Amino acid sequence: MKNIKEILEDRILVLDGAMGTMIQSYKLTEDDFRGDILSTHQLPVKGNNDLLSITRPDIIEEIHDSFLEAGADIIETNTFSSNSISQADYKCEHLVFDLNKQSAIIAKKSADKFTKLNPDKPRFVAGSMGPTTRTASMSPDVNDPSHRNITFEELAQSYSEQARALIRGGVDLLLIETITDSLNCKAAIFAINNLIDELDIEIPLMISGTIVDFSGRTLSGQTIEAFNISVSHAPNLLSVGLNCALGSAQMRSHISDLSQVAETNVSLYPNAGLPDEFGEYTESPEFMAEVIKDYAQEGFVNIVGGCCGTRPEHIRAIASTVQNLEPRKILARDLTLKNIK
Repeated sequence: MKNIKEILEDRILVLDGAMGTMIQSYKLTEDDFRGDILSTHQLPVKGNNDLLSITRPDIIEEIHDSFLEAGADIIETNTFSSNSISQADYKCEHLVFDLNKQSAIIAKKSADKFTKLNPDKPRFVAGSMGPTTRTASMSPDVNDPSHRNITFEELAQSYSEQARALIRGGVDLLLIETITDSLNCKAAIFAINNLIDELDIEIPLMISGTIVDFSGRTLSGQTIEAFNISVSHAPNLLSVGLNCALGSAQMRSHISDLSQVAETNVSLYPNAGLPDEFGEYTESPEFMAEVIKDYAQEGFVNIVGGCCGTRPEHIRAIASTVQNLEPRKILARDLTLKNIK
């Protein structure tokens, strides 16, 4: 069986859709999130979706299965906020290792089930690592630009704990996603690099940044090209890409820019449009699939999928649209010295 790097040479791979959007459709109660393990917990935990991997694993498996049935090649673990920094808001830091490990086990079970049904279309699990609730390069205090409420070392330690548990649970690759601050991402890369050395393993790494508005910059102020350069040193880098923030149509100039500078695979998984006044994402599966088809035909992408608001029907439409399209050709690394006088 080919590994994921070899498969990407032949075709565009499809990532899954929005775990949070799917969870909301179940109309769960506080008790669903608490389960037995948090029955006496002092804080409300409804909305802490990652807990469901322990308290309602049946729902998480069902969601994974729905995206795989729709044609996803890669599914993400339910661990976007499964780090000690984010879980501190719920006083659930003690559950971080179990959240990540159990989420990986659930996702791997689903992926293996679908791979067995069709060995010619192997499925992969990406360990989702979100940005945390703090930023290393920006001040949370408008009156003190020099103030920081997190250090690089604290971020690296938190990411290391998460990555270790995801690897223990059996993920096929790691995905640092929705990056608004590249210094946070660098802390994650640093932690993963140390783990690779410690555990003597090789694990592919996907990195996905977020453009916060039409300026084409991350929240910490980087352009697309600067973001790409700042993360390109990551070990075993499988892809660099963009997700969230904007609808598919608004991503064109940004993904075009990235495709012209990235020396690895490029991924894109946008929102299903911009939220309306009711917070709903309104891009139809057909519209989104046509936009991504255009990007694929332009040679912008190697991995595509959906972020906020995308459901199995979006992934099914995207998968059907790109299945016979050529993947983007990876740029040859340019080692020449330029503009030297």
